[in-house]
Amino acid sequence: MNRLGKKANETLIEMALSADDDIAILTKFKASQSEGEECNGPETISTAGSEIPSSSEIDKRHESKDSIFFRDGVRRIDFVLSYVDDLNKEWEKKLERRKEFESNLQKAGLELETEDKKESEDGKIFFVKIHAPWEVLITYAEVLNIKVPIRENDIPPMVENPLDCVLLPFRLPEKVMHPEPDYFTAPFSKDKQELYLINDESTFFSPSMRNRIVNYILTRCPYGTEEGKKKFGIKRLLNNGTYTAAYPLHDCQYWKKASDPNCDSERYTLYMEWARFLRFYKEQPLDLIRKYYGEKIGIYFAWLGFYTEMLFLAAVVGLICFLYGLFTMDENMSSKEICDPSIGGEIIMCPLCDRDCEYWRLNTTCESSQYSHLFDNVATLFFAIFMGIWVTLFLEFWKRRQARLKYQWDLVDFEEEQQQLQLRPEYEAKCTQKKRNPVTQEMEPYLPLTSQAVRFCVSGATVLFWVSLIIASMIAVIVYRLAVYAAFASLMENTQTLQPISGLLTPQLATSVTASCLNFVIIMILNFFYERIAIWITDMEIPRTHMEYENRLTMKMFLFQFVNYYSSCFYVAFFKGKFVGYPGAYTYMFNRWRNEECDPAGCLIELTTQLTIVMAGKQIWGNIQEAIVPWICNWWGRRKARNNPENLYSRWEQDHDLQSFGALGLFYEYLEMVIQFGFITLFVASFPLAPLLALMNNILEIRVDSWKLTTQYRRPVAAKAHSIGVWQEILNGMAILSVVTNAFIVAFTSDMIPRLVYYYAYSENEDSPMSGYINNSLSVFLISDFPERNEPKENPENFVICRYRDYRYPPDHEKRYLHSMQFWHILAAKLAFIIIMEHVVFIVKFFVAWMIPDVPADVKAKIKREKYLTQKILHEYELEKLKERLCQGDKRATEKEFIATEGRMELSRAM
Repeated sequence: MNRLGKKANETLIEMALSADDDIAILTKFKASQSEGEECNGPETISTAGSEIPSSSEIDKRHESKDSIFFRDGVRRIDFVLSYVDDLNKEWEKKLERRKEFESNLQKAGLELETEDKKESEDGKIFFVKIHAPWEVLITYAEVLNIKVPIRENDIPPMVENPLDCVLLPFRLPEKVMHPEPDYFTAPFSKDKQELYLINDESTFFSPSMRNRIVNYILTRCPYGTEEGKKKFGIKRLLNNGTYTAAYPLHDCQYWKKASDPNCDSERYTLYMEWARFLRFYKEQPLDLIRKYYGEKIGIYFAWLGFYTEMLFLAAVVGLICFLYGLFTMDENMSSKEICDPSIGGEIIMCPLCDRDCEYWRLNTTCESSQYSHLFDNVATLFFAIFMGIWVTLFLEFWKRRQARLKYQWDLVDFEEEQQQLQLRPEYEAKCTQKKRNPVTQEMEPYLPLTSQAVRFCVSGATVLFWVSLIIASMIAVIVYRLAVYAAFASLMENTQTLQPISGLLTPQLATSVTASCLNFVIIMILNFFYERIAIWITDMEIPRTHMEYENRLTMKMFLFQFVNYYSSCFYVAFFKGKFVGYPGAYTYMFNRWRNEECDPAGCLIELTTQLTIVMAGKQIWGNIQEAIVPWICNWWGRRKARNNPENLYSRWEQDHDLQSFGALGLFYEYLEMVIQFGFITLFVASFPLAPLLALMNNILEIRVDSWKLTTQYRRPVAAKAHSIGVWQEILNGMAILSVVTNAFIVAFTSDMIPRLVYYYAYSENEDSPMSGYINNSLSVFLISDFPERNEPKENPENFVICRYRDYRYPPDHEKRYLHSMQFWHILAAKLAFIIIMEHVVFIVKFFVAWMIPDVPADVKAKIKREKYLTQKILHEYELEKLKERLCQGDKRATEKEFIATEGRMELSRAM
């Protein structure tokens, strides 16, 4: 074990406040060497002072393809910067920025080594390799409050599950699942290095920890003063083209292990055991994912995997409900009457559009009414209630899984608030005014209230404009539906080639399918533009911290996508066919287009069609974007390098040719899954197969995400996160809203409540209570009462009356064409059903949430045990130090301190 006293170099970090813009930057890195002791490690090879290294500085020995070390083969490459030496008008300015930036990185203690462009595959790109020595790592480990091992965990493992033997085919090898022993950990302190299990300085900090530390320095390192303001941070240098890329290295090629025995080849292991689709039935190696990519990416895959596991139960129940509808399709009395030539064939329906549409017989909708029963049956009600409870179980059990991961990954004491102390470099750069922090009593940059108000007004107006644009596009699609319906009706009536499928492909269905496809195209176009607008207005607001930035962007993007994806489904579910009027007094949009009517079998089949097209289309398009596009880009970028010898195509060049995952990479992954979650919860009463589609997509999604992250993207910078963040609140909100939407779908979109009212109150046939329902649900209209605007051009069979879907008095009644008493009975039943269903589901939801604790009991016990042992170890260490001081320093002062420390230990034991 290495001791602090054995270290030759002592590292000091001074954070200074700039007098110009109050930006906290790293200004000095002082290294003092004790007389007679050697420096740690070989001499640094640096080219910070010149763009092109001299011939003596270039090691002509080619590195192996898997090399992740400096030329000396000892110092690990923790980060790589690349740039192109283009001789344009800004060449000198970029040169000065790079010199200053790299010089400041050296002052911060980092070691640099530059690869000349002659050594690169294309002869154009310089690569600056960065290594963080031990002194830098231990200093910033303390700054970033990184937890490190102090003792092996002695808490007994959990009792083996009896089902483990059954689950054995789904398990991965123990070495893959748990690549590291379990330790008790404590935040790193430079003054207490004897406490930690430091067996080897080169491997004590994992590569993900190392690249996180280096990235922290890069984002805060200055590179000069421009326009009277201090400039700093690698992000700005990437934006202005000074550098072309900044990334940590993968540890090897993904398809074979590294030849260097010092490399762990974790990327290869992840590819073989996780990223291949043939491993879709295996569990995910979450600990290895966390070790290689960091906690933030690990939490995402843990959540996605748990969500997929829970979908299995919903998919099975949904499939059973669908099969129930399939097997009972022939027993459905409504579709029997519609298909019966003596019943449905004799019912003449009123035209579905003005002038151009003709009278039609009810039995022409025979096939669509049969298929409607697949989704509109008693099982629909059961499944809607089940999904309301399933959502609660999913969210509550995820909290428990998340709590267990927080303990296992040393995130229990990690708070997002800690990150709020670290201001975004962009915030520090743009906020030139300062004020005193009431907590720290230090001067900090801040954004004046007036500037905040103006920025929020502009942001709010922009968001409102785009939401209005979505609503306008939805209205345009509705107008399209209204305008083309008559064309489809006329086409199908007069085209003989469509006669064989006319029963299935009705004008309503043709209009619905084409409108859904058009709506999906509009959704994709609006998404493309709004993603860029959302990032722009969030940047304009200048959020204070990274967490605040992500939360604001998340809310904007989710609000937009919520309206964009779900607005058409809300229209079909809750508005279509509800404000039609009746023959002779139809309701018109913009006083021109007559509002749509539902199919005689109900609007539920159209909602199912809309949901299927949008949901399936989004998932297919998402997988194409995520997998095929990066693969094509990488193939195109590397097509020349494939012909080069291995020793000319280095590890940093291979990674440079990959795609950048980006700071918002996970954001889009979460957004995609949350939108899918909305489809399977908000409208699941209309489509019980939605969870099955989502399950199949997610099984593919896990492997696509892992494959692209492991093979197609550069290694992301590791980041910490102890939860899924603001997405948890969004999921909770959607879970509550889903109960309301499904209650309304069952009540107002499906035909269940009218059928139940007829069954119990209006049926006259005791042997077959549902016979006569279709005739009862259709009102009568006298054709001679048609105004000229609505009357069809032709009536070749001289029909006298026609029927329409509503509950109104007949023309010979004193209250002709007014709503009948049965209409009010059904309305009252619908409202009562909504109230009862919502209260029942909410009561069950809250009871289940109350019954299931967020943190498992065994995890609570382990947390307390670890805290106790950690405090005990730290106190014992302090006592040992005080005993040493007793023999050397002021005995009276030390004795008091010794007594106080012992008292603190006793108090800790008692607690």
